[in-house]
Amino acid sequence: MVATSSSISSGAAGSAQFVGSNSRKYNYFEPRGKRATHYEDVTVDVQPDPERYLIQDWIIEFEGGKGGGAYTKDSTAAKSSNWHAFRAPDQEWERTHYQRQSKIETMVQHVITNARKAGAHKSFDKVWQAVLQKHLGAWKHAEFGLGTSLMQAQRYGFTQMINNATLTNSSYKMRLAQDITLYLAEIGMDIDGWNDDLGKTTWLEDPIWQPTREAIETIMGSEDYLEQYFAINIVFEPLVGELLRSGFFMQAAAANNDFITPPVISAAEADYERNLANTVDLIYLLANDEEYGAQNKALFKSWLKKHGDLAHKAAAALQPIWSQPHSKPVSFEDVKAVSQERIGQIVAELGLE
Repeated sequence: MVATSSSISSGAAGSAQFVGSNSRKYNYFEPRGKRATHYEDVTVDVQPDPERYLIQDWIIEFEGGKGGGAYTKDSTAAKSSNWHAFRAPDQEWERTHYQRQSKIETMVQHVITNARKAGAHKSFDKVWQAVLQKHLGAWKHAEFGLGTSLMQAQRYGFTQMINNATLTNSSYKMRLAQDITLYLAEIGMDIDGWNDDLGKTTWLEDPIWQPTREAIETIMGSEDYLEQYFAINIVFEPLVGELLRSGFFMQAAAANNDFITPPVISAAEADYERNLANTVDLIYLLANDEEYGAQNKALFKSWLKKHGDLAHKAAAALQPIWSQPHSKPVSFEDVKAVSQERIGQIVAELGLE
């Protein structure tokens, strides 16, 4: 929409007039459907873009910045003819996000409290107790690292819609890391010889986990916010995240008399489905951009190769974990085949085969 200058000869907000400027309805953006959703009303253009509506430059600036305000298009190597076209499929915004997080936390706490009252954790297989201390304790550091990376990435998103999707993704990761920490600490109070520090030691020193650390720290070290978002949801999560959460903990727990761990981490799988849908929608838009689509596809394929190699290496190194419990209801090779099929479907949907 083209702005026209009013009689006000300043850069103040309101000094540009638009068709419908005096309307009390939200009609300054094009909704995805016939009518704007509540999500669109409270999200689209909340982060003002001087290329769209403002005569003045960005309303936020930081000392030592590159100029042009707090947000610049070169924060990512990807390009778009319209960054504002993206709408998160999960339509999550502040209120709905807090409501969903609250429900999940309530569920997790009820599960842990009721299990402790019933003494359910005391029937855990002894070897499984060690697996939880070491490997679930290590995994919480992986989730924290991914959440920290996304927290950094959301700062540079060029629109509020991108920032919202990235920040809620970060919040889910941080919540799971916290849930695992509290869960292990609470059941550990009732199990003799429990070591809360074993997970951290395993994460830092066990050779099994070092390729996973490398993969996550490589993502964290990227200076391209969209690369971080892409690497986590398109590559790392299906190849390593789901592999361990769904393919190991949720399947092996019950076979080793543990009916508490699966519901504690189950919400993470639903979290990922939402985050994946958001990421696929954004990457698909960019990969099929009329002006920059071919360039973006080449970029995404390079990210897929770079982070895919690290994720495959990380997954292979984790294989010994599947052989540690007494009861082994699923093999690593079967789970790996599922993860390979999963990422194959994602990549095919994006046209990045």
